Amino acid sequence: MQSRWEVKYFSEHEKQLSKQLADELNISYISATMLVRRGLTDAQKARDFVSPKLENLYNPFLMKDMDKAVDRINSAINNKERILIYGDYDVDGTTAVALVYKYLSRLYKDIDYYIPDRYTEGYGISYKGIDYACQTNCKLIIALDCGIRSIDKVEYAKSKGIDFIICDHHLPGNKIPDAVAVLDAKREDNTYPFRELCGCGVGFKLMQALAQKNQLPFSSLTCLLELCAMSIASDIVPITDENRILAYYGIRQLNISPSVGVNSLIEKSGIEKGKLTIDDLVFRIGPRINACGRIKTGRSAVELLITEDIEKVDNMANEVDENNSTRKNFDQQITNKALEILESDPDNNTKKITIVKGENWHRGVVGIVASRLTETYFRPTIVLSEQDGILTGSARSVGGFDIYSAIDSCSDLLTNFGGHIYAAGLSMKLENYDEFCRRMEEYTSKHILPEQQEPIIDIEAEISFADITAQFFNILRHLEPFGPGNPRPIFLTRGVCNYRYTRRVGKQLEHLKLDLTDKRAALSGIAFGKAELASDLLNGKNADVCYTLNQNTFNGVTSIQMMAQDIRICN
Repeated sequence: MQSRWEVKYFSEHEKQLSKQLADELNISYISATMLVRRGLTDAQKARDFVSPKLENLYNPFLMKDMDKAVDRINSAINNKERILIYGDYDVDGTTAVALVYKYLSRLYKDIDYYIPDRYTEGYGISYKGIDYACQTNCKLIIALDCGIRSIDKVEYAKSKGIDFIICDHHLPGNKIPDAVAVLDAKREDNTYPFRELCGCGVGFKLMQALAQKNQLPFSSLTCLLELCAMSIASDIVPITDENRILAYYGIRQLNISPSVGVNSLIEKSGIEKGKLTIDDLVFRIGPRINACGRIKTGRSAVELLITEDIEKVDNMANEVDENNSTRKNFDQQITNKALEILESDPDNNTKKITIVKGENWHRGVVGIVASRLTETYFRPTIVLSEQDGILTGSARSVGGFDIYSAIDSCSDLLTNFGGHIYAAGLSMKLENYDEFCRRMEEYTSKHILPEQQEPIIDIEAEISFADITAQFFNILRHLEPFGPGNPRPIFLTRGVCNYRYTRRVGKQLEHLKLDLTDKRAALSGIAFGKAELASDLLNGKNADVCYTLNQNTFNGVTSIQMMAQDIRICN
């Protein structure tokens, strides 16, 4: 499917701001435009953005209930009460549990942690988890990345003589749980300057507050920033404001001095030492941690993240890696089967939403399969697994279409559902499937817009290859880490042609090694899966290319190269 290119052209006011910033910072105009795009029109704010500082982290006690949370933890320690650290089974939950457990265990030994089973307990706080706390004589549960809607579970815990501290980042319901403290910057009565912390980030702020209250140095926390970076990258929260600082220093920690368990995970992922990027966290580290909860138990991820046992760490990392391999096999098998089912449907190409089911498909990977099908057809997708007459599955959406509201419109057909605008989970009786499909297609047809049904490439700026100087690339690198709220810039250069060595590469010659010129300068790079364009370029045709930039080192020589996102041959 052809992508629509959207070029962001500057207004006259933005051009003037860029010129002013370029003069103040002594940088090129095109470099200044990248800062202005990100709302950085003030020279000092721009400096702070490109050079994040830990001292710019907010005072954790600005968060509502933080004082209550710290006092309750100190009380538990002073009274020698057993504490249970409870978290979700995904990357955010397991890293949050590992972070709080690692820090608290330095101060106090009578603590335990708990990760619910994805299939028998489901997401969030469970009665089984509370019963475990009761059986092991825990008097305080610190819940991470979950709990903001667990009204009944918190009441149940209170009846057992167990207190809760909730550290969450999801939207609350109409009522806040009656816990000792509820730390969530998305509360309506929020008092914290930044709303977009992940669950692990809230856990970090709690430990920062505990350190402050007990007059412990901030340096005792820095080794935990690696866990914050892993969570921020994988949980797709905006990498702006405080998240940017935490991610920046977390990635630095991962490259300089990762913990024993995390280092083994980096090695298993094949990442070059000291060269880890946020993309590595998203595409290599995060999926391995997530696979534990999808295939077996998220507890094994926590065990690896907190271990300091050099002798056992390799076996632990191998188990995590094996879970990921199993996950990939299930993912590939189910994706292929789903595509086969859809391609055999004569109405598939005219539908506005993809809904597909299969018997005994592994429930731990149906969300991943839904994402892959969304990328294939570029429309909202629901993948369901049938077991004993019950369909359980996951939904994924495309930009701007609210899949949660669509599913909510069919709530009378469902036994359970939850989620948000772009992702959701649901279950229903098999007998309701056909009516569900009919109503979802009807709803989607009425509400989805034509522009939401085609992939869009947002282009940062139209530039010449001559604009890509060493200074320009240096500014670009200082904008990292990229992610939501700070996307990796995609540039457009028009009227390029083959310079010298454009050719097909790859095992099956499916990729295109680019060597292009725009008549002012030349630039090399790679275009994955674009080998069919080789003949046009080699025959002298001009093209427009949109691309990101990175560094490539070959035979000891480092150069700037393009990673082509799309190429259009000019008529």
